[in-house]
Amino acid sequence: LICRGLVSSASRPREDSWLKSLFVRKVDPRKDAHSNLLAKRETSSLYKLQIHNVKPEYLDAYNKLCQEVLPKIHEEKHYPCALVGTWNTWYGEQDQAVHLWRYEGGYPALTEVMSKLRQNKEFTEFRKERGNMLLSRKNQLLLEFSFWNEPVPREGPNIYELRSYQLRPGTMIEWGNYWARAIRFRQDNNEAVGGFFSQIGQLYMVHHLWAYKDLQTREDIRNAAWHKPGWDELVYYTVPLIQEMESRIMIPLKISPLQ
Repeated sequence: LICRGLVSSASRPREDSWLKSLFVRKVDPRKDAHSNLLAKRETSSLYKLQIHNVKPEYLDAYNKLCQEVLPKIHEEKHYPCALVGTWNTWYGEQDQAVHLWRYEGGYPALTEVMSKLRQNKEFTEFRKERGNMLLSRKNQLLLEFSFWNEPVPREGPNIYELRSYQLRPGTMIEWGNYWARAIRFRQDNNEAVGGFFSQIGQLYMVHHLWAYKDLQTREDIRNAAWHKPGWDELVYYTVPLIQEMESRIMIPLKISPLQ
């Protein structure tokens, strides 16, 4: 009995390792920086996620100001950046605005845009007026996962879900390995918009952006994933990597390329 117990115990790690190998696209974290292993190599785009908590009485004025000024400034060709999407949170933290920007060319492009905007009088006035409307603001610089869709403009109407995960430090490679497989289960209805991980700001953060026709469609699509062989195992292995998670349901503003 003792020998049998020892054999059984010794075999479990091998069984777990074998099971994991069925569902994991393995990346060796010792070979390069995590950002180089996980990010798209064919592009050098950098993303900025801005989250603004607006004073409730100013939300309409804030939205109007953004819709008037942001397209006019950022559609200029000499700014190497583009507005990917802009939303108000519908379910989640209230009176909140979320903006996602893409900087073509990475950090040099970000530096160039920030330098030029500091010299732009209209933008300076916009920031001053906007500042009076805010309770708080924060941003993160992100890279996109190599295996996710690139966020491109889409027609609406849609609602968007931003699912944000705070991972345990040291687990980003594991997350990427599992989700390189998991994303295949979530492509059937064109709901996958983009997947990102943080570089500056709050670290070990992952953001998944999804689009749905409405809340019931979201529920149906998410439930359908559980009927696909392999999805349950991937969820089982990724949940222990998470420290905290948050879901925002968001409505796009009129100027948002993601409608």
